[in-house]
Amino acid sequence: MPAQSLNPAARTVRIRKFSVSALCAAGAAAVALSVAPSPAHAAAPAPRSVAASAQVSAAGVFAQADAIAAQALKAEKAAKVAKAEKAAKAEKADKAAKAKKAASYPDNLDGWIREALAIMKDEGIPGSYEGLHRNIMRESGGDPEAANDWDINAQNGTPSKGLLQVIQPTFDAYHVEGTPKELTDPVANITAAANYAADRYGSIDNVDSAY
Repeated sequence: MPAQSLNPAARTVRIRKFSVSALCAAGAAAVALSVAPSPAHAAAPAPRSVAASAQVSAAGVFAQADAIAAQALKAEKAAKVAKAEKAAKAEKADKAAKAKKAASYPDNLDGWIREALAIMKDEGIPGSYEGLHRNIMRESGGDPEAANDWDINAQNGTPSKGLLQVIQPTFDAYHVEGTPKELTDPVANITAAANYAADRYGSIDNVDSAY
């Protein structure tokens, strides 16, 4: 069958069809390339995952900061409470000291016993006026400078001294805070002896002989 030649108009239409088809194919390829991720992009994590991790880390840091702040606040409150309690105790002790100082006791046996009883009451040391007076009269006759230089204590180098004839080691062990640290001081001697008697016999009132 003899080849048929296309007239110029038909040839132009056919060329246009091929051109459109080629353009469509090229466009499809370009779209595919743009949609498909590159190896570098495919390896990178999704931005949303990174943001989520950052949020979790930030939350942990804030939680630790809150915990540290709470501990610091608690410690500060405890320090304030301790300071207030210390101040209250100091004020109470100061008032007690002023009250003792304000009380006037005569400088004689009666005054020494009554002052010692006031201190013993504050310190929780048992004893009565009668018990103290009875033992003082037996031990020293009421002389605060009385000293025993002949018994076993004296032979050992620690003679008994004072109203209630106390040796130095016993005085040092049972000395009552707030009284003079002098063995022959009348009030210090009485309170130390009463403190010792309370420990050994329950009270100075229970003592009826050498102790």
